[in-house]
Order: sequence, then C-alpha cells, then structure tokens
Amino acid sequence: MTDETGRLVRERDEDAPSSPQAAVLALPDRDAAPFFREAGRPSATIPSFEPPTAADLGRSAEDLMPVVGENLRRLRTGRGLSLDRLAKLSGVSRAMLGQIELGRSAPTITVLWKIARALDVPFSAFVAAPALSKAVVLRRSEASWLTSTDGRFSSRALFPFDAPRRVEFYEVVLSGHSIAQSHPHPAGTVETLTVARGVLEVDSGPRIHRLDPGDALQFEADIDHAYRNPGGDDTVFYLVMTYVETVG
Repeated sequence: MTDETGRLVRERDEDAPSSPQAAVLALPDRDAAPFFREAGRPSATIPSFEPPTAADLGRSAEDLMPVVGENLRRLRTGRGLSLDRLAKLSGVSRAMLGQIELGRSAPTITVLWKIARALDVPFSAFVAAPALSKAVVLRRSEASWLTSTDGRFSSRALFPFDAPRRVEFYEVVLSGHSIAQSHPHPAGTVETLTVARGVLEVDSGPRIHRLDPGDALQFEADIDHAYRNPGGDDTVFYLVMTYVETVG
C-alpha cells in the first residue's frame, strides 16, 4: 500500500520474522533521555556511557568525566538537594554521586538516566559544555558522543545545552542490520528527520516508512517508535525533536 505521498509502505506485521543478523538496540525507559534512551542487545549487558575513540572525536571518556560531574553538581545544588536527598530520589548511592561530581567515576547510561529522572532534566544536560557566545560553534572534533558499547548506535547533540529550549537537534549513526527502539516521548513531541546516507525505516505507529538519502519524515513521537537500518552499511540521519514544554 502507499502513504499520502505515494511512497510504498507496509503495515506493521507483529508476526513477521526479523532478520537473524539484526542487532536490536532497546530503549526501555520512556521518561529518561530526550532521544535514544538506551542502546544494546536484548541479551547483552546495558552499555556504559562512553564516547567513540579519542582518535575519532578528539575527546576521551576521561575528558567527559569532569563535564558530567560539574553539570551534576550544578543541577543538584540549583535544586537545593543534598547528596543524601538525591540518592534517595534517584536510587543511586551517595558515594557514587559524590564520585561522579568529583570527576572520579564514569557513570553508566543507566545511572545517568536514574539521576536525570530524579532531577527532571533531559539526559543531554549532563554532557553540556558552557556556551560563551550567542554564536556557538560546535566542532565535530570536540563533540561529546553517546554510543553503545558495541558501537552500533551513536548520536551527538548539535545544539548547546546551557539554555532552556523546546527544540533539540541530533546527528545519529545506526550501523547496518540494527534497530533502535524508542518508547513514547512526552505528549505532543514531534520528530522531524532526514537521511543523509544509507537507508532508514521508521516504524511510527501502524506503518513503516522507508527513507532514502534526501528523504524526510515528520511524525508524532509520543507513541512507541523505532528506527531500522536494513542495509549493511551505516545509516546517518539528522533528527529534530520539538517539545510542547520547555526543557533544560
């Protein structure tokens, strides 16, 4: 069947077999991160929070630790919370919170999600770099990437985090034969994306939309949705998330 634009689409088939080569990147918690909330295989351990290699990005996990720690301390103290109180709210131990704030521990994505939920902030707030000018240049070589431990999913924010906002912009790389599944975002959230390289299938409700390079799609993202790369090469796409309420 076809959609409004005449593009061939297929109905979701819950019983259809999946590719044995597909790597599923599960995103389990609907209230945590602003975009991809978790990535990993169903039977694998939850991935740790780490950027790509220093050779690729110019930054290491050690470079991010003080950034995460400084932002955590700023967000916690700005809300008048003690370490003990935040530990109770988040389920993360006081000792761990203290080590993160001091830049002595690289937290896993799961730990940061728990803290983000307790502080009611988007996950991206922890990797913010302070903006010093109204014109902000975000160098690719200095970017803070979020990636799964197996490297099959990664994303970087293309916006500064230091101000309240209702729009966020991401570059996303999805490896061949991989799926990234996302639970609903807050009510009214809209995603607009365009494919730069490769092929992308977006499951946004009753239909799956296939997108080739240059194609774009907009859909309401307050429902379960998923992104699939059916090809063997990496797919690169750019995603804009528009919220009803201000975040950050």
